[in-house]
Amino acid sequence: MAIDAKYSGDVDIIMSHRYDLGADYWTTPDKRLAKGSPFSCMCSAYMLSELGMESSDPVLSAVAELFFTTWQNDGRFKLYPSGGILPCHTAYAADLMCRMGYVDDERIQTTLRHFLDTPYADGGWRCNKFSFGRGPETDYSNPLPTLNALDAFRHSRYLNNEPKLDKAVEFLLAHWTIRTPIGPCQYGMGTRFMQVEYPLWSYNLFQYVYVLSFYNRAKRDERFLEALSALQSKLIDGMIVVERIVPKLSKLSFCKKGRPSELATERYREISENIKH
Repeated sequence: MAIDAKYSGDVDIIMSHRYDLGADYWTTPDKRLAKGSPFSCMCSAYMLSELGMESSDPVLSAVAELFFTTWQNDGRFKLYPSGGILPCHTAYAADLMCRMGYVDDERIQTTLRHFLDTPYADGGWRCNKFSFGRGPETDYSNPLPTLNALDAFRHSRYLNNEPKLDKAVEFLLAHWTIRTPIGPCQYGMGTRFMQVEYPLWSYNLFQYVYVLSFYNRAKRDERFLEALSALQSKLIDGMIVVERIVPKLSKLSFCKKGRPSELATERYREISENIKH
């Protein structure tokens, strides 16, 4: 898929931030690949890919190589030069690499096997960093990293062919009932969650329904169907309207707050196709 000419201005804006952090490709000299959101290396690559830039483009090829320099032999990604290696960072990286077409790369296959070997008791994924303190609500996996891991797995041969992924799906479906903030990072399903956000990289209704729509374990589940109905109720003339966006992205045309988004609607059409099967 090539970039439509009408999005060339968006590409120019994203590219204009390429050196903001002191090094090329939206990163720092010491390769902090997730720093600077929404114009981090990770987020910028995702947006360019979403706009139609091919993974073979020199820019995205260079970004992929940057990510692979942080890959560890056990499958994890170390997106910051110091500190621990967090499961959420590995999930972000794996998701991006799979979206960019690297799912069959042996390094990514190792990463996917790492996830299959390391789920928490409830089926999702989490780290042991408790930034908000400890309590009964933190004795769960973190919903967003779990959702990101499942987004990576949907590109793989494990999709609908691995019981451990079904358990991760069940964990996320259970959150639809729990609703309150859970996990060490305390992801909840309140007013902000129910607002449609695009691009798809945060824990919100649109991302939740989109990823789960690929999994047979979810498609006929009452909780998923309730979430799908909530998303459908927000359509205007069959199109997704962006309700919330990171303010720094306000100049981008493909995800204007309060306006229908053609690219977001393409993602919604994927949901519609997924649930037919």
